[in-house]
Amino acid sequence: MKILANDGISQSGIDALTANGFEVITTTVAQEQLENYINENKIVGLLVRSATKVRQNLIDACPSLKLIGRGGVGMDNIDVEYARNKGLHVINTPAASSASVAELVFAHLYGMVRFLHQSNREMPLEGDANFKGLKKNFAGGVELRGKTMGIIGFGRIGQEVAKIAIGVGMKVIATDAFMENATITLPFFDGRAIDFDIKTISKEALLKQSDFVTLHVPAQKKYVIGKTELAIMKKGSGLINAARGGVLDEIALVNAIENKHIKYAALDVFEKEPKPEIQLLMNPGLSLTPHIGAATQEAQDRIGTELASQISNLLK
Repeated sequence: MKILANDGISQSGIDALTANGFEVITTTVAQEQLENYINENKIVGLLVRSATKVRQNLIDACPSLKLIGRGGVGMDNIDVEYARNKGLHVINTPAASSASVAELVFAHLYGMVRFLHQSNREMPLEGDANFKGLKKNFAGGVELRGKTMGIIGFGRIGQEVAKIAIGVGMKVIATDAFMENATITLPFFDGRAIDFDIKTISKEALLKQSDFVTLHVPAQKKYVIGKTELAIMKKGSGLINAARGGVLDEIALVNAIENKHIKYAALDVFEKEPKPEIQLLMNPGLSLTPHIGAATQEAQDRIGTELASQISNLLK
Protein backbone atom coordinates (compact mmCIF):
# COMPACT_ATOMS: atom_id res chain seq x y z
CA MET A 1 0.00 0.00 0.00
CA LYS A 2 1.28 3.43 -0.96
CA ILE A 3 1.41 6.42 1.37
CA LEU A 4 2.07 9.89 -0.07
CA ALA A 5 3.66 12.24 2.47
CA ASN A 6 3.09 15.31 0.36
CA ASP A 7 4.42 17.83 2.88
CA GLY A 8 7.19 15.58 4.14
CA ILE A 9 7.62 13.13 7.01
CA SER A 10 10.54 12.33 9.32
CA GLN A 11 12.87 9.45 8.57
CA SER A 12 11.68 7.75 11.76
CA GLY A 13 8.13 7.85 10.38
CA ILE A 14 9.27 6.48 7.02
CA ASP A 15 11.18 3.66 8.72
CA ALA A 16 8.20 2.71 10.90
CA LEU A 17 5.82 2.65 7.93
CA THR A 18 8.26 0.72 5.74
CA ALA A 19 8.74 -1.85 8.50
CA ASN A 20 4.98 -2.42 8.44
CA GLY A 21 4.89 -3.05 4.70
CA PHE A 22 3.93 0.38 3.38
CA GLU A 23 5.61 2.15 0.48
CA VAL A 24 6.25 5.77 1.44
CA ILE A 25 6.46 8.41 -1.29
CA THR A 26 7.88 11.79 -0.27
CA THR A 27 7.51 13.54 -3.63
CA THR A 28 5.94 16.97 -3.19
CA VAL A 29 3.08 17.13 -5.68
CA ALA A 30 1.60 20.50 -6.63
CA GLN A 31 -1.98 21.02 -5.43
CA GLU A 32 -3.40 21.14 -8.97
CA GLN A 33 -1.65 17.86 -9.88
CA LEU A 34 -2.53 15.97 -6.73
CA GLU A 35 -5.70 14.33 -8.02
CA ASN A 36 -3.96 12.76 -11.03
CA TYR A 37 -0.95 11.67 -9.00
CA ILE A 38 -3.07 9.94 -6.33
CA ASN A 39 -5.17 8.12 -8.92
CA GLU A 40 -2.27 7.09 -11.17
CA ASN A 41 -0.30 5.72 -8.23
CA LYS A 42 -3.27 4.27 -6.31
CA ILE A 43 -2.36 6.14 -3.15
CA VAL A 44 -4.25 4.82 -0.09
CA GLY A 45 -2.95 7.30 2.48
CA LEU A 46 -2.29 11.03 2.04
CA LEU A 47 -0.22 12.77 4.70
CA VAL A 48 -0.15 16.56 4.82
CA ARG A 49 0.87 19.39 7.08
CA SER A 50 -0.41 22.92 6.53
CA ALA A 51 0.51 23.46 2.87
CA THR A 52 -1.60 20.84 1.09
CA LYS A 53 -5.40 21.28 1.03
CA VAL A 54 -7.69 18.24 1.08
CA ARG A 55 -11.14 19.46 0.07
CA GLN A 56 -14.33 17.71 -1.02
CA ASN A 57 -13.49 17.72 -4.72
CA LEU A 58 -10.16 15.95 -4.12
CA ILE A 59 -11.78 13.41 -1.80
CA ASP A 60 -14.52 12.65 -4.36
CA ALA A 61 -12.04 12.38 -7.22
CA CYS A 62 -9.69 9.89 -5.49
CA PRO A 63 -11.48 6.58 -4.77
CA SER A 64 -8.26 4.81 -3.74
CA LEU A 65 -7.84 7.05 -0.69
CA LYS A 66 -8.60 5.36 2.61
CA LEU A 67 -6.82 7.70 5.01
CA ILE A 68 -5.86 11.36 5.37
CA GLY A 69 -3.30 12.26 8.01
CA ARG A 70 -2.32 15.69 9.31
CA GLY A 71 1.13 15.98 10.82
CA GLY A 72 0.26 18.47 13.54
CA VAL A 73 -2.76 19.83 15.37
CA GLY A 74 -5.12 21.98 13.32
CA MET A 75 -7.01 20.34 10.46
CA ASP A 76 -8.60 23.41 8.89
CA ASN A 77 -6.93 22.51 5.56
CA ILE A 78 -8.92 19.26 5.46
CA ASP A 79 -12.68 18.78 5.03
CA VAL A 80 -12.66 16.44 8.01
CA GLU A 81 -16.35 15.67 8.49
CA TYR A 82 -16.94 15.20 4.77
CA ALA A 83 -14.03 12.77 4.54
CA ARG A 84 -15.24 10.78 7.53
CA ASN A 85 -18.77 10.68 6.15
CA LYS A 86 -17.30 9.19 2.97
CA GLY A 87 -15.71 6.43 5.04
CA LEU A 88 -12.13 7.73 5.17
CA HIS A 89 -9.98 7.70 8.28
CA VAL A 90 -8.82 11.20 9.25
CA ILE A 91 -6.02 11.38 11.81
CA ASN A 92 -3.69 13.97 13.30
CA THR A 93 -1.02 14.26 16.00
CA PRO A 94 -2.36 16.81 18.49
CA ALA A 95 0.20 16.28 21.24
CA ALA A 96 3.40 15.72 19.26
CA SER A 97 4.37 19.35 18.66
CA SER A 98 3.02 21.06 21.80
CA ALA A 99 6.37 21.48 23.53
CA SER A 100 8.02 22.80 20.35
CA VAL A 101 5.38 25.49 19.83
CA ALA A 102 5.61 26.50 23.49
CA GLU A 103 9.38 26.86 23.27
CA LEU A 104 9.05 29.04 20.17
CA VAL A 105 6.68 31.32 22.08
CA PHE A 106 9.40 31.88 24.64
CA ALA A 107 12.09 32.24 22.01
CA HIS A 108 10.06 35.17 20.67
CA LEU A 109 9.37 36.50 24.17
CA TYR A 110 13.00 36.53 25.28
CA GLY A 111 14.07 37.97 21.96
CA MET A 112 11.49 40.77 22.09
CA VAL A 113 12.01 41.94 25.66
CA ARG A 114 15.76 42.25 24.99
CA PHE A 115 15.26 43.61 21.43
CA LEU A 116 17.19 40.75 19.85
CA HIS A 117 15.04 40.78 16.70
CA GLN A 118 16.03 44.41 16.12
CA SER A 119 19.61 44.14 17.35
CA ASN A 120 20.29 41.22 15.00
CA ARG A 121 19.19 43.40 12.08
CA GLU A 122 21.13 46.51 13.05
CA MET A 123 24.38 45.17 14.53
CA PRO A 124 25.65 43.85 11.16
CA LEU A 125 24.90 47.25 9.59
CA GLU A 126 26.01 49.65 12.33
CA GLY A 127 27.83 47.61 14.95
CA ASP A 128 31.27 48.96 14.08
CA ALA A 129 30.28 52.58 13.46
CA ASN A 130 27.50 53.08 16.03
CA PHE A 131 28.18 50.59 18.82
CA LYS A 132 27.46 53.02 21.65
CA GLY A 133 24.31 54.27 19.96
CA LEU A 134 22.96 50.77 19.51
CA LYS A 135 23.87 49.90 23.08
CA LYS A 136 21.80 52.86 24.26
CA ASN A 137 18.91 51.96 21.96
CA PHE A 138 18.69 48.38 23.15
CA ALA A 139 19.52 48.89 26.83
CA GLY A 140 15.92 49.17 28.05
CA GLY A 141 15.06 45.50 28.24
CA VAL A 142 12.81 43.92 30.84
CA GLU A 143 12.76 40.58 32.64
CA LEU A 144 9.98 38.03 32.23
CA ARG A 145 10.19 36.93 35.85
CA GLY A 146 7.34 38.40 37.85
CA LYS A 147 5.30 39.38 34.79
CA THR A 148 1.83 38.02 34.01
CA MET A 149 1.39 35.65 31.09
CA GLY A 150 -2.14 35.46 29.68
CA ILE A 151 -2.89 32.32 27.66
CA ILE A 152 -5.88 32.33 25.31
CA GLY A 153 -6.75 28.71 24.61
CA PHE A 154 -5.73 26.34 27.38
CA GLY A 155 -5.42 23.05 25.54
CA ARG A 156 -2.25 21.01 25.12
CA ILE A 157 -0.10 23.82 23.72
CA GLY A 158 -1.46 26.45 26.09
CA GLN A 159 -0.66 24.20 29.02
CA GLU A 160 2.89 23.61 27.75
CA VAL A 161 3.31 27.39 27.58
CA ALA A 162 2.06 27.59 31.17
CA LYS A 163 4.69 25.09 32.32
CA ILE A 164 7.53 27.17 30.89
CA ALA A 165 6.03 30.40 32.24
CA ILE A 166 5.76 28.94 35.73
CA GLY A 167 9.35 27.73 35.53
CA VAL A 168 10.48 31.20 34.47
CA GLY A 169 8.74 32.71 37.48
CA MET A 170 5.80 34.30 35.73
CA LYS A 171 2.22 34.50 36.97
CA VAL A 172 -0.05 32.48 34.69
CA ILE A 173 -3.67 33.26 33.86
CA ALA A 174 -5.74 31.61 31.15
CA THR A 175 -9.04 31.75 29.32
CA ASP A 176 -10.72 28.95 27.41
CA ALA A 177 -14.18 28.61 25.90
CA PHE A 178 -14.48 24.95 26.92
CA MET A 179 -12.49 24.65 30.15
CA GLU A 180 -13.10 26.05 33.62
CA ASN A 181 -9.90 24.82 35.26
CA ALA A 182 -6.87 22.65 34.67
CA THR A 183 -4.10 21.08 36.71
CA ILE A 184 -0.63 21.70 35.34
CA THR A 185 2.05 19.21 36.37
CA LEU A 186 5.54 20.68 36.24
CA PRO A 187 8.22 17.93 36.24
CA PHE A 188 11.79 18.59 37.34
CA PHE A 189 15.11 16.98 36.38
CA ASP A 190 15.37 14.96 39.62
CA GLY A 191 12.05 13.17 39.21
CA ARG A 192 10.03 15.47 41.45
CA ALA A 193 6.92 17.23 40.16
CA ILE A 194 4.59 19.96 41.41
CA ASP A 195 0.94 20.45 40.48
CA PHE A 196 -0.53 23.89 39.83
CA ASP A 197 -4.29 24.38 39.67
CA ILE A 198 -5.30 27.15 37.25
CA LYS A 199 -8.88 28.39 37.03
CA THR A 200 -9.73 30.07 33.74
CA ILE A 201 -11.11 33.62 33.66
CA SER A 202 -12.91 35.75 31.06
CA LYS A 203 -11.00 36.95 28.02
CA GLU A 204 -11.61 40.58 28.94
CA ALA A 205 -10.21 40.08 32.44
CA LEU A 206 -7.19 38.30 31.00
CA LEU A 207 -6.47 41.08 28.51
CA LYS A 208 -6.63 43.72 31.25
CA GLN A 209 -4.28 41.87 33.59
CA SER A 210 -1.67 40.39 31.25
CA ASP A 211 1.77 41.80 30.50
CA PHE A 212 2.02 39.30 27.64
CA VAL A 213 -0.77 37.49 25.78
CA THR A 214 -0.25 34.37 23.71
CA LEU A 215 -2.83 32.77 21.40
CA HIS A 216 -3.36 29.00 21.21
CA VAL A 217 -6.74 28.52 19.57
CA PRO A 218 -7.89 26.73 16.41
CA ALA A 219 -8.89 28.54 13.22
CA GLN A 220 -11.90 30.82 13.74
CA LYS A 221 -14.53 32.47 11.57
CA LYS A 222 -13.78 35.83 13.21
CA TYR A 223 -10.88 37.44 15.01
CA VAL A 224 -10.14 36.39 18.58
CA ILE A 225 -8.02 39.52 18.96
CA GLY A 226 -9.13 42.58 17.02
CA LYS A 227 -9.12 46.34 17.49
CA THR A 228 -11.43 46.19 20.53
CA GLU A 229 -9.38 43.51 22.30
CA LEU A 230 -6.08 45.25 21.60
CA ALA A 231 -7.46 48.44 23.14
CA ILE A 232 -8.30 46.52 26.33
CA MET A 233 -4.73 45.23 26.70
CA LYS A 234 -2.28 47.03 28.97
CA LYS A 235 -0.32 49.85 27.40
CA GLY A 236 3.17 48.55 26.71
CA SER A 237 2.16 44.90 26.75
CA GLY A 238 3.07 42.15 24.30
CA LEU A 239 1.23 39.72 22.02
CA ILE A 240 2.29 36.45 20.37
CA ASN A 241 0.40 34.48 17.73
CA ALA A 242 1.79 31.02 17.08
CA ALA A 243 -1.65 29.48 16.57
CA ARG A 244 -3.35 30.18 13.23
CA GLY A 245 -3.46 33.03 10.78
CA GLY A 246 -6.84 34.74 10.92
CA VAL A 247 -7.34 34.65 14.68
CA LEU A 248 -5.57 38.01 15.00
CA ASP A 249 -6.40 41.22 13.13
CA GLU A 250 -2.95 42.02 11.74
CA ILE A 251 -3.87 45.53 10.55
CA ALA A 252 -5.20 46.42 13.99
CA LEU A 253 -2.00 45.01 15.51
CA VAL A 254 0.23 47.17 13.31
CA ASN A 255 -1.83 50.23 14.24
CA ALA A 256 -1.53 49.38 17.95
CA ILE A 257 2.26 49.06 17.58
CA GLU A 258 2.56 52.34 15.69
CA ASN A 259 0.40 54.06 18.31
CA LYS A 260 2.75 52.62 20.97
CA HIS A 261 -0.10 50.88 22.78
CA ILE A 262 1.42 47.44 22.09
CA LYS A 263 5.17 47.37 22.67
CA TYR A 264 6.01 43.77 21.74
CA ALA A 265 4.48 41.55 19.06
CA ALA A 266 5.51 38.26 17.49
CA LEU A 267 3.96 36.29 14.63
CA ASP A 268 4.71 32.75 13.52
CA VAL A 269 1.49 32.50 11.48
CA PHE A 270 -0.15 34.91 9.07
CA GLU A 271 -3.53 35.58 7.47
CA LYS A 272 -2.07 35.43 3.97
CA GLU A 273 0.40 32.57 4.09
CA PRO A 274 2.60 31.96 2.24
CA LYS A 275 2.70 35.64 1.24
CA PRO A 276 2.35 37.73 4.41
CA GLU A 277 1.51 41.40 4.08
CA ILE A 278 4.59 43.50 3.30
CA GLN A 279 3.78 45.94 6.11
CA LEU A 280 4.24 43.07 8.55
CA LEU A 281 7.50 41.89 7.02
CA MET A 282 8.99 45.39 7.01
CA ASN A 283 7.85 46.45 10.49
CA PRO A 284 10.89 46.55 12.79
CA GLY A 285 8.66 46.23 15.85
CA LEU A 286 7.60 42.70 14.94
CA SER A 287 9.45 39.50 15.74
CA LEU A 288 8.71 37.13 12.86
CA THR A 289 9.14 33.46 11.98
CA PRO A 290 7.77 31.55 8.94
CA HIS A 291 5.31 29.14 10.63
CA ILE A 292 7.96 26.99 12.32
CA GLY A 293 6.21 26.29 15.63
CA ALA A 294 6.29 22.51 15.15
CA ALA A 295 9.50 22.47 13.12
CA THR A 296 11.93 20.90 15.56
CA GLN A 297 13.69 17.61 14.97
CA GLU A 298 12.13 16.14 18.10
CA ALA A 299 8.59 17.17 17.19
CA GLN A 300 8.92 15.90 13.63
CA ASP A 301 10.18 12.56 14.91
CA ARG A 302 7.21 12.31 17.28
CA ILE A 303 4.81 13.31 14.49
CA GLY A 304 6.25 10.77 12.07
CA THR A 305 6.22 7.83 14.46
CA GLU A 306 2.76 8.70 15.79
CA LEU A 307 1.33 8.91 12.26
CA ALA A 308 2.99 5.62 11.38
CA SER A 309 1.51 3.93 14.43
CA GLN A 310 -2.00 5.15 13.68
CA ILE A 311 -1.75 4.25 9.99
CA SER A 312 -0.53 0.74 10.77
CA ASN A 313 -3.34 0.19 13.28
CA LEU A 314 -6.01 1.45 10.87
CA LEU A 315 -4.90 0.02 7.52
CA LYS A 316 -3.11 -3.23 8.30
